[in-house]
Amino acid sequence: MLPTIGIVAGVFVLFVLMGLRTLYEYQRGVVFRLGKYSGIKDPGLRFIIPFIDQLVKVDLRTIARDVPPQDIITKDNVTVQVNAVVFMRVLNPDKAVLEVDNYLYNTSQLAQTTLRSVLGQVTMDELLTKREDLNEKLQTILDADTDPWGVKVSKVEIKHVDLPTEMQRAMARQAEAERERRAKVIHATGEFQASEKLADAAEVIQKQPAALQLRYLQTLVEISSENSSTVIFPIPIEMFKGLIGNLEQKK
Repeated sequence: MLPTIGIVAGVFVLFVLMGLRTLYEYQRGVVFRLGKYSGIKDPGLRFIIPFIDQLVKVDLRTIARDVPPQDIITKDNVTVQVNAVVFMRVLNPDKAVLEVDNYLYNTSQLAQTTLRSVLGQVTMDELLTKREDLNEKLQTILDADTDPWGVKVSKVEIKHVDLPTEMQRAMARQAEAERERRAKVIHATGEFQASEKLADAAEVIQKQPAALQLRYLQTLVEISSENSSTVIFPIPIEMFKGLIGNLEQKK
């Protein structure tokens, strides 16, 4: 009698141990009973009926999936290679198991086709300068398409745009020409402002002849302090008019 009870107790303990499942906080368990959907198990130590129930664990954390480089022909017929990364997470574990066979693989394939479709409708300049808008558009399309699978696409980022060598050279020449143009504009603006100031100074000197004489004297001081050589500097005769007048009065 006792051996029989021991065997039964051992089988019962083994049966219980076989049915225990541990689910972490970031996991949910989708239960199938005899192949039919039965419900969702929350985190913790859970029990399922061995050989009758089957539990599929679903990770609810955000997952980042790389989109392999795609050959894309832009709207202006430029061939480029573009890769991206998709950030997604499961919101409905039952849909992620029931509605699609492998939501990670299917979302990755959908991201590749969407990337080619969306970027093929824009020009090269838009691809390089409006990346944030394109990221948002990709995210909106993918999120709508994966919603029936219980998957939320939270973000899509275009990682790298590989341009042809000829296009890189052409863009480098264009950037250099743009820098030269800006330098010439800045130089011309400076010359124009300097000419305006010189015109104002000339107008002041014209109204005040003594200012011109002071400028002559200031120039003499600057030359004498910087160079030790002899400098012949023309002095206007107007500077001696006062002295000549005084001499004539004394005579």
